[in-house]
Amino acid sequence: MEDYDEADSLETPELPLEIVVYILSFLQTSDRKEASLVCRSWYIASQDLCFQKNVIFCFPASASSLELVRSLGRRSRCSLIIRQLDGFSLSRSLLLEVGRSVGSKLDSLALPGSSVTEASLLALLPRLTSLRRLDLRGLDSLFMSGAFLSRKEHRQQVKSAISGLEELDLSDLRYLSDLTFNRLTGCTPRLRRLALAGCHIAFEFDPYSGCPVGTVKVSSALLSLRNLRKLLTEQSATLVALDLSRTSITPESLRTIAQVQGLALEDLFLQSCKELTDYSVEVLVKHQPGLQKLDISGCTELTSRAVVAVARGLSSLTDLSLSRDWKITETGLADLVSVPSLRSLDLSECLHVGGAEMVKGLSRCLAERAQLEKLNLRSCTYMRDEAVFSLTQVLGGSLRELDLTSCVNVTDLSVRAIATYLQGLVVLRLGWCKEVTDWGLLGMVETSTCVLDEEKEDRGPRFTRTFGNMGFFKPPRLPFEERPKLVTPDDLKQFKLQAGASLLALRRLRELNLSACCKLTDSSITQVVRFADLQCLFLSSLPDITDASLLAVARHCRALTSLELSRCAHISDRGVAQAAPFLHRLQHLSLSACNHITDQSLLLLAQHCQRLKTLDVSKCNKISGTTVDHLQSQLPFLENLHCKISGGTDFSL
Repeated sequence: MEDYDEADSLETPELPLEIVVYILSFLQTSDRKEASLVCRSWYIASQDLCFQKNVIFCFPASASSLELVRSLGRRSRCSLIIRQLDGFSLSRSLLLEVGRSVGSKLDSLALPGSSVTEASLLALLPRLTSLRRLDLRGLDSLFMSGAFLSRKEHRQQVKSAISGLEELDLSDLRYLSDLTFNRLTGCTPRLRRLALAGCHIAFEFDPYSGCPVGTVKVSSALLSLRNLRKLLTEQSATLVALDLSRTSITPESLRTIAQVQGLALEDLFLQSCKELTDYSVEVLVKHQPGLQKLDISGCTELTSRAVVAVARGLSSLTDLSLSRDWKITETGLADLVSVPSLRSLDLSECLHVGGAEMVKGLSRCLAERAQLEKLNLRSCTYMRDEAVFSLTQVLGGSLRELDLTSCVNVTDLSVRAIATYLQGLVVLRLGWCKEVTDWGLLGMVETSTCVLDEEKEDRGPRFTRTFGNMGFFKPPRLPFEERPKLVTPDDLKQFKLQAGASLLALRRLRELNLSACCKLTDSSITQVVRFADLQCLFLSSLPDITDASLLAVARHCRALTSLELSRCAHISDRGVAQAAPFLHRLQHLSLSACNHITDQSLLLLAQHCQRLKTLDVSKCNKISGTTVDHLQSQLPFLENLHCKISGGTDFSL
């Protein structure tokens, strides 16, 4: 007995740190975060360098952020996104602390939504000796005066610190000029990526001098094409990515950039450059044949001629976006998807695309066609079941993300094909596919009923729908007026016994969007939305789902971080009370226009969902301002709270 007591009193030996790290390596990031809270040794293991790749710390300028920055000094590398900086003492102190604690370890720095002063940034930049990426998007306060980096000694200090900078983002700067642009880029001689999206660039005509661009050497009022071309020439040996989206670039200007001696671009972004034509794309691919990523979405003058040029001229293309290029038809898509390197294709809102040519191109020899991983067909209203069925068969082994949002002709047949052939899907979006029903999600065929078809009986002369109806004749039902036969308990028993192609087959799903699939009910949601690793779920505008669906989702999808239930009229406090204890990881929740949600739900969310960052309870008229105030004090991470009551007070944060 004494021996037993002695053995029982011995402490259980801890696993070596290396073993715990190895075990945690099999977990998803969200699961690893949960495991790190178990004990100190697991927390230390979760901080191993093998888990710290591309970690970015994002926080607002506040007093508590000072201590956070000091704690980051113990890390070997880090990246920061600091929001809401201004010219007051707190922001200045925070930037000084960044320079002191992590200046030599900082890889990336972004300052969105800030109005930082020139003095504050000039005090920080010389300390960032290992910076690789700098994001100054929209920081007009830096460039408004035109004096930023005007002193030679400041330029020398900054250049000695950030001469190794590889990525510079100057998007959406209204006051960027040749002078300020040259001063800043003169400190970064080895740029690889440059973003000027949304900047006011004079490509053809200088409105200030009243003459064509190029006659004035260096402008203090605007950024000119001549000056941009000079930079591209000087740094052509290293520059591989350029973003000129939302600028007024002309076909001739694009030709000038494409022909810069020694420039070999890999990524080019020209989103919403509405003056570009098919000819400009043909010239581009001729002079920049090494392009791998090309975004020409929203270039509304482009036609299928541009698609043919891209397909024939860019043999290394991996990512292509043609979204909102409304004049594009099926022509050229067969050749495009025959580019073997293509991995991502965005054809959203290309209204004339029906998929037939894509199927033809993808049906070619496996070695001669694309192995698509992402395919976006949002709002391609000509897409039908036949095309979707064929695409799922030829893309079954590679596709990871499929977007069929607002493909209004897609039905249950497409859903069954997706579940059968695309079992490697990680993201599936079927929002606003209003013909999708419970039968499709369950992988079953709707049972036929033995009701006499009155239309087949001979009842005398027939009349057209336009014939006046005075009450004597019942007009025929239109297809969109008919609702599918509801699933019965016997049907669900059959579903559980059969090995059908239900949505359950998509075991790798991380995001699922079924919003506004208005024929869905609890019958399917409770049975098939059971994905252990699901992180984002969108079920808004489903009028027939109830608290039963909410509870089933919470029980079976415990990794959820985002849940959208807006305009689900039958969701109530009872459902929130049952589901909230299972949703500890939830960060974003929308219950907008759920009229049965009251203060009780907010109190439960404050108790169980401590990680909420975004909450939308707008148009929930039974919620009071007092409870909203209490919620804000109880949720430490809450950043956005939408609580506007219809015709009443706006409590939004």
